[in-house]
Amino acid sequence: MIYFDNSATTKPFKEVLDSYVKVSSEYFGNPSSLHSMGIQAEKLLSQARLQVANLLEVKPSEIYFTSGGTESNNLAIKGTALFHKNRGRHIIVSSVEHPSVRGAMKQLNREGFEITYLPVDSSGRVHVEDVKRAIRNDTILVSVMQVNNEVGTIQPIKEIGEVVKEHTSAIFHVDAVQALAKVPLQLYNHHVDLCSFSGHKFHGLKGTGGLFIRNGVKLDPIFSGGNQEWKMRSGTENVAGAVAMAKALRMTMEKTNTGVEQMNKLMSLLRTGLSRIEDVTFNTPLENVAPHILNFSIPGIKAEVMIHALEQKNIFLSTTSACSSKQKSPSKTLLAMGVPERVADSAFRISLSYENSVEEAGTVITAIEEAVKQLRKVMK
Repeated sequence: MIYFDNSATTKPFKEVLDSYVKVSSEYFGNPSSLHSMGIQAEKLLSQARLQVANLLEVKPSEIYFTSGGTESNNLAIKGTALFHKNRGRHIIVSSVEHPSVRGAMKQLNREGFEITYLPVDSSGRVHVEDVKRAIRNDTILVSVMQVNNEVGTIQPIKEIGEVVKEHTSAIFHVDAVQALAKVPLQLYNHHVDLCSFSGHKFHGLKGTGGLFIRNGVKLDPIFSGGNQEWKMRSGTENVAGAVAMAKALRMTMEKTNTGVEQMNKLMSLLRTGLSRIEDVTFNTPLENVAPHILNFSIPGIKAEVMIHALEQKNIFLSTTSACSSKQKSPSKTLLAMGVPERVADSAFRISLSYENSVEEAGTVITAIEEAVKQLRKVMK
């Protein structure tokens, strides 16, 4: 099997699974319980929090465990809106965000919040000047993802953070789900107030994630209950998941230097090989792009048909983001970039992990070339 859909989810490391099973079976106490088993669980949770904080170079008190990127994005966005609605109701967001962000914005718009959607250029990048023009006195939140989940474009987070802090008291949220452990982000130096991440994107488990909340930043919780996670995220903590995620993040970040170098090598091979296909168009830019995502189109080839043809050869890649792949409409990200609908309709996404090899890349190139030839013969 060749798995090239790592932006949708990654395969958990064996050591991560082992740690999850061990904690679940031997340290299953509720961390809110006062007896020794609860105290053991609470200690493991605190150790996981400290490990994640150290890896992100922030304080443990700024790490809040959640169920994943979607919850973290919703907590960051809705929590900010609810707490600061009396100060202002204007929010700025890019036009190429993840569905969890777009959906939250739609809900807030129905509640009377005004949303400004920043345009992107043909490479999918926000211009800092557009952020500056959009900021108003009543702006309470600016939300921009660090790495686009469909085309891999890296946004100018540091520059946007500087503009936000210089021109407004708004909170700056960054969705780093696709970036963490692949693209550097200095949360303090880049003036980030809130940052979302998800464990299953770096070889952790689904249902695990976190939100960095800079000390002093105020949010309203969106879950009511037992006031866990310093009253910010009620619900019995997933101790085993948090421990497993901390281990996954550590293991992935230990491989970052060699892993990124390997990904860049594979991406060069893939671009060169796929460019031999007639009419192929690369939607992922050459500059300001993450090392693991390559989006390309083959006009006239139905994306869904191609995906299933490759699956017959035990090769797995995707069309758009996993959260949007079952929708029949073209990618909103590609359309926002100015990609013609016909081209956007035939878009594919290859997404790598540090585990992928040169041999796999060569096999995938050949398989795509063969599939295109066969499909074009059928279409004639």
